[in-house]
Amino acid sequence: MLFLYFCVFLFRCSFISSSLSRVWLVRPGPAAFFLPASRMSNVCANDHDDDLEGILSDFEDTQQGLEPQVQMEESEVEKIDEIPCTSNSSLEDHTRDHGFFGYVGIEAVLDQMRHKAMKTGFEFNVMVVGQSGLGKSTLMNTLFKSKVSRKSCTPDYEEKIHKTVHLQSVSHVIEEKGVKMKLTIIDTPGFGDQINNENCWDPIEKYINVQYEEYLKEELSINRKRRIPDTRVHCCVYFLPPSGHWLRPIDVEFMKRLGKIVNIVPVIAKADTLTIEERLEFRDRIKRDLEAYEISVYPQKEYDQDVEDQILNDKIREKIPFAVVGTDKEHQVNGNKILGRKTKWGIIEVENVAHCEFSDLRDLLIRSHLQDLKDITHNIHYETYRVRRLNEIKMNGIGLSPLMLVNSGSEKDDAGNHV
Repeated sequence: MLFLYFCVFLFRCSFISSSLSRVWLVRPGPAAFFLPASRMSNVCANDHDDDLEGILSDFEDTQQGLEPQVQMEESEVEKIDEIPCTSNSSLEDHTRDHGFFGYVGIEAVLDQMRHKAMKTGFEFNVMVVGQSGLGKSTLMNTLFKSKVSRKSCTPDYEEKIHKTVHLQSVSHVIEEKGVKMKLTIIDTPGFGDQINNENCWDPIEKYINVQYEEYLKEELSINRKRRIPDTRVHCCVYFLPPSGHWLRPIDVEFMKRLGKIVNIVPVIAKADTLTIEERLEFRDRIKRDLEAYEISVYPQKEYDQDVEDQILNDKIREKIPFAVVGTDKEHQVNGNKILGRKTKWGIIEVENVAHCEFSDLRDLLIRSHLQDLKDITHNIHYETYRVRRLNEIKMNGIGLSPLMLVNSGSEKDDAGNHV
């Protein structure tokens, strides 16, 4: 009998200890479960009189008394604001407003590009086409304010009769405020000077295509250079004689053919020989002829990238062809040095918009559209030539091997060197 009581005592003690351990596991920290000391002594003293239901009721009462304290402590925890993950735009707005990520330094790329451009420099190749005596070399010297063009010479009469079109190029490195530019002027003496000017544009067209071929060979070469020399013609300034009438057949044929492979900018040469009224009337006639013969001159409408470009280029298209005057002589006017031509009626100021449109031509070629001229040359004219050449090579069964392409273009190079 005593043994039976002893077993019951051990069972109740083990139950109490297991209950206490469960309470500690469920409510850790400051909210841990403790039985009062008086209650614990009663359990130990009267263990034979207490039953299992009393112990469970005490446990439930104590647990209910602890719930408000636990909830209060949980409510005292500070809540952290969360960024809503709704969309990329909302995240960008939150980042922009609160500066969540801080400074990155993306604009430093512009400084890197500027430093590299100033260090390496860039190329700009201009071709001038027109009859002899229209002031092509003088205008180029006036544009770049230095002797960049070849020294023009007037041949004797017999030499002029037998002269054919041959191209001459002069390269100079111009530096201004730390920016270096390798400027190449390609002159075309003899163009339009013969009695029979048939196919006089062929040497010019051939020269332009040879430069494209050279660039293509460098692109497809196995051991190509890190920076391919750019000898492609970026702009062709075509000089119209100040006749005051309309475009001649040679003008129409040349601009119609060459406008497909190079950027053509027509100008009215020696505009000081025309009155203001004659100049405006001559320009209107040229515009009508350009539209009637579907001649593409720079800047082309189809290459306007956005509304801003369209507005700017529309103003330029209204003034084309530019009426220009060139000179390399300086004169004193009211104590200031100006470029101009002195006549018995006064001084024609080259950079005065009331006298001529030289400043508009300068802004187009140098200050506002120089890079655009190069981009259109590379992305439009050169790409058109490149696609055609690769298709020709594929059609002939040569394949697309760079070595074969180089060999196939060697004959054209030899021909181009004799132009």
